[in-house]
Amino acid sequence: MDKLKKYASQINVLLDDKAVEQFSDYMNKVLDWNEKINLTSITDQDEFVIKHFCDSLSVFSAVNIKKGAKVIDIGTGAGFPGVPMKIARPDIDLTLLDSLNKRIKFLSEIVLSSDILSSETIHGRAEDYSKLNEYREKYDIAVSRAVANLSSLCEYCLPFVKVGGYFISMKGPDYDEELKQSKNAVDVLGGAVEEVVSLTLPDGSTRNIIKIKKVKNTPSKYPRRGVKINKTPL
Repeated sequence: MDKLKKYASQINVLLDDKAVEQFSDYMNKVLDWNEKINLTSITDQDEFVIKHFCDSLSVFSAVNIKKGAKVIDIGTGAGFPGVPMKIARPDIDLTLLDSLNKRIKFLSEIVLSSDILSSETIHGRAEDYSKLNEYREKYDIAVSRAVANLSSLCEYCLPFVKVGGYFISMKGPDYDEELKQSKNAVDVLGGAVEEVVSLTLPDGSTRNIIKIKKVKNTPSKYPRRGVKINKTPL
């Protein structure tokens, strides 16, 4: 975990011994469950630390997340980036959403069997939950590392974000064209691209964090159904 501590300190995230122990325990649980359900293709521990933990914490270099912020991780998979963010910042009020129940069952066990508290797990589709009053425009931060084009991700994620909050999209090196093509979606859904923060992870790979501020309410007709979102992005 030395690489994790070093990288975290470089982006002004301080990890105490308890947090490092939680990260180690979390990794072991992911790899253990990975033998039963597909959670990650990365099984080498050094690579896991870089690609999952360091990468997840890079969100903190893009946005100043206030104490007690409500954060939702959409399409969280095995819990990235949400769970690492919660370990580093226990004050965050975290919600983890994924459409695959097996993953949510795993995450629920992680939450219940450790002291990573105050985390809600939701099995469901983003386009359904963001229509509900208790979730719509209730979050300071929506974050997603999910693999989808940015236009579609904006429609899945921006409806969760309150005005003044942020949608944080985590992308690889080839994000330029996606960003151009998402211009209409960002505007229609009430967002404005504030900046793109580029980082180099300890293995030399590049992570680009697109920071979209919610500047106005999302029109009530959005999001559309998932098939439409994916087939005909805004």
